[in-house]
Order: sequence, then structure tokens, then C-alpha cells
Amino acid sequence: MVKGVLRADEALRAVEAGCDGIWVSNHGGRQLDTSISAIDALPEITEAVGGRALLVVDGGVRRGIDVLKGLALGADLVAVGRPVVWGPAVGGADGVRRVLEILRDELSLAMALAGCRSIEEVTGDLVIRG
Repeated sequence: MVKGVLRADEALRAVEAGCDGIWVSNHGGRQLDTSISAIDALPEITEAVGGRALLVVDGGVRRGIDVLKGLALGADLVAVGRPVVWGPAVGGADGVRRVLEILRDELSLAMALAGCRSIEEVTGDLVIRG
């Protein structure tokens, strides 16, 4: 797996070189604060990779709706960073567990409101891109 991919041509080169996974990430934008966000780069990378590699996206995932957006735009997995780090501050391991429960519940609600009964029903037309 290669992490930090933000361009479709980079993702395609990685897949053609035998990479099994592409992690779409701008590392929190800390490296170059004007770089494209991972969620904005994801659709073009999804199209270029065409299902030939596992796609993971991270960055700015704070709520279940953010997970839904990542899945809708082609990610196989959506990585959660900061919320899981905040969990121990308010409750140790139980705090982390609670953060993940909240994200799961929010994702479930977002899916229900979008009319999706399963992850397989989450599609790109759920997200309006400007």
C-alpha cells in the first residue's frame, strides 16, 4: 500500500507497479496547506484505479456523514484519525469505543436517510460536488 496519493496518474502508476492499495491522503494538509483535500482527489483516483486496488481515504473525518461521503466517492475504507485520538482524553479505551460507536450510529442514520440499506447501496450520486 502507498499512502499520500492525491493524483490519479500517481495512483495509476502505483497500481501498474503492483501496488495492492492506494491511501488517498494529504497527511492532514500539514505538509502543504494549499494542497487538494483527499476527499476532493478521491473521485478521479477512483476512476483511474477502476477497482484494481483497495482504496482508503482519510482527512477531515469527524462524523458518520463524512464516512458516507468517502464510501460514495469510491473508497473501500475510510480512516478515522483525530476523533479516535480524542476518545482517550475523555474516557481511555472506553472513550475510543464510544467515539467509534457514535461514528457507526451516525453512518447508519446517514445511510437510512439516503435510502441505503447496505454499504453496497452507497453510490456516488449521493454526493453533490461543486
